[in-house]
Amino acid sequence: MHRRDLMMFLLAGAAPTVRAAPGLQFPADFGAHPDSRTEWWYLTGSLQAAAGLWGFQVTFFRSRTGLATANDSRFAASELVFAHAAVTDLQERRLHHDQRVARSGFGIAQAATGNTGVVLRDWHLERSGNVYRAVVASDSAGFALDLHVTPTQPVLLQGEAGLSRKGPSAEHTSRYYSEPQLAAQGVLTLKGKPLTVAGRAWLDHEWSDAFLPPQAVGWDWIGMNLDDGSALTAFRLRHADGSGLYAGGSFRRHGDALRNFAPDGVSFTPGRVWQSAASKARYPVHWRVVTPAGTFTVSALLDDQELDSRNSSGAIYWEGLSDLLDESGKRVGRGYLEMTGYAAPLRL
Repeated sequence: MHRRDLMMFLLAGAAPTVRAAPGLQFPADFGAHPDSRTEWWYLTGSLQAAAGLWGFQVTFFRSRTGLATANDSRFAASELVFAHAAVTDLQERRLHHDQRVARSGFGIAQAATGNTGVVLRDWHLERSGNVYRAVVASDSAGFALDLHVTPTQPVLLQGEAGLSRKGPSAEHTSRYYSEPQLAAQGVLTLKGKPLTVAGRAWLDHEWSDAFLPPQAVGWDWIGMNLDDGSALTAFRLRHADGSGLYAGGSFRRHGDALRNFAPDGVSFTPGRVWQSAASKARYPVHWRVVTPAGTFTVSALLDDQELDSRNSSGAIYWEGLSDLLDESGKRVGRGYLEMTGYAAPLRL
């Protein structure tokens, strides 16, 4: 089977142990869950230096193929690991992006259990003590990241104690937690020139066996670090005609209890649209997002933040650094906007 066809098939189809919630246990749940079909660690954020501002994304996926369940050979492709990495260069107004995929094993790719430890050749995201280290480098795309990322707040359990509903039916759920307001520092290299950078980041870790509702073609999602220390998540699943199918999210003010959103409390209204010259997909790059925690505008800092990952996860999607504005137009936060299913329906 051709690699791209295989990926489309797959997507179609050291601290003390602390009990955070029924079914979630840390540090074990920082690690991989081999019994689940699909899993990802998604690290995004903004980085600053005297020379400017950049966005970054490092995402590792683990997928159980189901193709070799009765074969105990080391060569059986029972699990794949794939990764995306991107840097949004606001000074040059361009996106750098690369991707990788390999089957687990042979020291090439693995997703460790017990704690975060995802490796794909020389790319890796690993957690030691209380600190994550993310390392990616791409000669072809002309960028490299070596970041240390440190939590400043407790883990945020999305949904009901980490069980996140993804559709009208209770069968469409995932295990999902976030770590917002991460302190990031390290080195960003562009065109061979290293820069010492620092900023704020957000990490999502999610795993599931469940499919998205069959009528969902994709989603719109935001994860925003507010300047006052708060954290805002909001998402909606879409029908083919662009209308909402299901929605949710959460808000946590620094030091306060988490507030989860009911589906009828969240709405996304598109504003200005940008069309990709590559895929011809049309993406709203400005949104009005209404939540129980307030009404906000989400504004992309660069229109062209479309990622073509057809050589790994099989999808074309938009994911990029964006500002969060309050109703008066004042910037109150910054984070990432993700939009899937605009170039073609997404099947998970």
